[in-house]
Amino acid sequence: MRLIRRRVIEVALCTTLLWIGTAQAQSVADFYAGKTVTLVVSAPAGTLTDLQARQFKDYFAKHIPGQPEVIVTNVSGAGGMIAASRLQQQEPKDGTVIGFLQRNNLYRTLVEGEKGGFDPHEVSWLGSLDSVAYTIAVSGNAPVRTAQDMFSKTLILGATGVANDNRTLPALMNKYMGTKLRIIHGYSGRGEVYLAMERKEVDGWASTIAGLKEPQQAEMVKSGKLIPIIHLDWHSHPDFPNLPNLADFVTAADARAVIDFFILPFASGRPIAVPKGVPEERLAALHAAFRATVEDRDFLADVARRNWSVDPMSGAAVEDIRDKLYATSQETLEAVRKILAPPR
Repeated sequence: MRLIRRRVIEVALCTTLLWIGTAQAQSVADFYAGKTVTLVVSAPAGTLTDLQARQFKDYFAKHIPGQPEVIVTNVSGAGGMIAASRLQQQEPKDGTVIGFLQRNNLYRTLVEGEKGGFDPHEVSWLGSLDSVAYTIAVSGNAPVRTAQDMFSKTLILGATGVANDNRTLPALMNKYMGTKLRIIHGYSGRGEVYLAMERKEVDGWASTIAGLKEPQQAEMVKSGKLIPIIHLDWHSHPDFPNLPNLADFVTAADARAVIDFFILPFASGRPIAVPKGVPEERLAALHAAFRATVEDRDFLADVARRNWSVDPMSGAAVEDIRDKLYATSQETLEAVRKILAPPR
C-alpha cells in the first residue's frame, strides 16, 4: 500500500511539475506572440556591428517563444555608453528590449565613475556571438611596411572615438612600446577612415581581423593595397599566423597588466544584455534563444557565407570578464585612465 501511495505521489508530483513548466513556457510564448522586440545596437547603421546584429536578429526571433518580430534601432555615441545607459535606465524591463553593446561597456564606469550612467552589474548578460581581434593595417603606399618600422618612422593612424579600441590600442603602443604613431581620432566610422586613407590623410588604422575579411578589405589585403603589420594581442591570429604580436615587444609586468586590461574584454566581442528586472521565465527563454541561435545550422551557414565567424560566449562568461576587470589594482586603473583620457 505504501508503495502504491508513493507511486501515486510521484506521478502527481511529475504531473504538477510538467504542468508548471508547460504553463510557464506557454506564458512566455503568449507574452511574445504578436509583440515587437527591439534590438538596440550601439553603433551606426552600416558598421560591422550593425550588420552582424541585423543578421543575428532574424534567427534569434525564430527561437524566442511566440516568435515576435525583432527590429533594430541604432543608438550610437560615446563608445556605446549612450545605448548601454539607455538600456539600463530607460528601456522597459519586460524582455522586449535587448542591447547589442560594446565590450568597453564592461569597464568604462569602473575607470570613469558614474557619470556615464551605466553599471555593467545592473543588466543581465545573455552572451556574445564572437570574440574580437585587432591588427594595425596600413595602406600599400604608407611609409611603414613592417612592425619594426613603427619604431623609426612616423605612422599616421585614423581612429573613431577617444575611448574606442582603434585609438586606445595605438596609444598603448606609443606608451609602452615606444612606437611613433600619430593618432587622428574623430572619424565617424571605418568607412570614413578608409576614405581618409584613399585621400592620404592617414596611413592606416587599428582594424579588427573580421573587418579585414569583409569583401572589399579582403581584396585590398590580397592585392597588397592594405597590409596587416602586427597583431594586437599576446598571440598571433590564425588568419595571419606570421605576423608579430605584442609579446614580441612588451615584457615589463606593469605594461602587460595595463595592456591586459584592454585585451581581456576582446573575448566578449559585442556582448548582448537585457535590463535587470526582466521576469525570470522570460530571461531564461532569452538565454535559451541565444544558445539555440548560435547552434542554428542555418545561422552558422549564413555567417560562413559572409566570411564571418561565430565563437559564442555565455552570459556567465561575460560576467566573469566583468568581474576580473573590477578586480584590477588601483595602480593599473590609474594607468588605464591616462590612456582613456582625451589626448592633449
